[in-house]
Amino acid sequence: MSSVPLQFLFYGYAVPSGCSTPPSIIGNRPNRACIGTPIGSTVSEYVIAQIGCSGKTIIDFTSSSPVGMTKSTIQNPSTGIYQIVLSWIPTSDQYGPQGFCAGAVDSTDVQSEQWCITFLVGFESPSIIRPTAVQGSASPIGTIFQSHTTFSIQTTRSVSRPTRNGTYIHFKDSTTNTIVQSYDCGWQSEVTYTGYTIVIRFPTAPWIVGHSYYVMFDSGVASGTEFCGPESAPITDPSFWVFDIWNPGLSSTTTTTTTPPTTGTVTTRPLSTTTVNTLLTTTGIVITTTSTRSTTTTTSSTSTSSTTTTTDTTTTTTTTGPAVNVMYPKDMEKACQQPVIIMNTVSMLAMVPVQAIGMFVCFSKFATMFDPSKIQAKKRYAQRLKKLNQR
Repeated sequence: MSSVPLQFLFYGYAVPSGCSTPPSIIGNRPNRACIGTPIGSTVSEYVIAQIGCSGKTIIDFTSSSPVGMTKSTIQNPSTGIYQIVLSWIPTSDQYGPQGFCAGAVDSTDVQSEQWCITFLVGFESPSIIRPTAVQGSASPIGTIFQSHTTFSIQTTRSVSRPTRNGTYIHFKDSTTNTIVQSYDCGWQSEVTYTGYTIVIRFPTAPWIVGHSYYVMFDSGVASGTEFCGPESAPITDPSFWVFDIWNPGLSSTTTTTTTPPTTGTVTTRPLSTTTVNTLLTTTGIVITTTSTRSTTTTTSSTSTSSTTTTTDTTTTTTTTGPAVNVMYPKDMEKACQQPVIIMNTVSMLAMVPVQAIGMFVCFSKFATMFDPSKIQAKKRYAQRLKKLNQR
């Protein structure tokens, strides 16, 4: 080994035969992503690789990682896709940027290009707030007009434009499952950042009447302002931010259905009902009316004819609540007028002697303080004491 403190170690692979397309690392986080990682939090990230040639497998992930980070065994969740899981709990002495780099090696020793991400320990990544119907963080939601061109959504932290191009916001048509519009947040002027808000403005509205749409966000659409700019997580959930385009044709159509009446036989009997009078007293006491209805049928017959007589009698009973005395503000004023006058008179009579005595004492004190004869007497007394002290 050399005595030089900085050393590089290289590992060489034999030249493969046949298909030599290298594998590629894909997944949620793009190359050179910056991830906010609070101290003491549990980090779990996936490194996902895709083979470049059919019939090959991924046999290794070469990597350099921060102290304490562990890698899982290689998993094969689907055909041609391989992944490992990174687990890590950063400590306070790891404050700041901590880099991780990896490369995937396939079964013919062909290696992918290097893929690196930075964990910014001690900082949090901003999050895009899920829209809600009440006090929502995104605008618009629900049903909108076809001409709508301005959209906005809020984040949990102050954000700025990502430093990496290729970071997209996608607007997808859920009816046709196609991308209608994509904007690169790294440079396109249609996307602007103001504090905690991301605003997207369409030059022209691309919406189709009656269709539904949803929005997807790449990793880093919302990027923090510290160091490498910790990135928001990607959002691929089709239900995260959804809106519909209003269809005036459906909204203005009215269908009327007419159902023919039916005929039935109804037998009545004495009926008693109680109804509430809508008129109320000033205190809220309800006046009720009770109606009793009875039907009497009399049938008489002879050898040649039959006669039926029906008598309908209705008895109405009205119940009225007891009378309630209501006092209006003017009545209260009149009732209190005499006691107020008496109290004012008594108060004035009691205060007059007190005021007179106070004024007498004050004027007597002032007269004593500013009496000229007493002032001269004090001066003569002071001079006499001064002469005695001089002797």
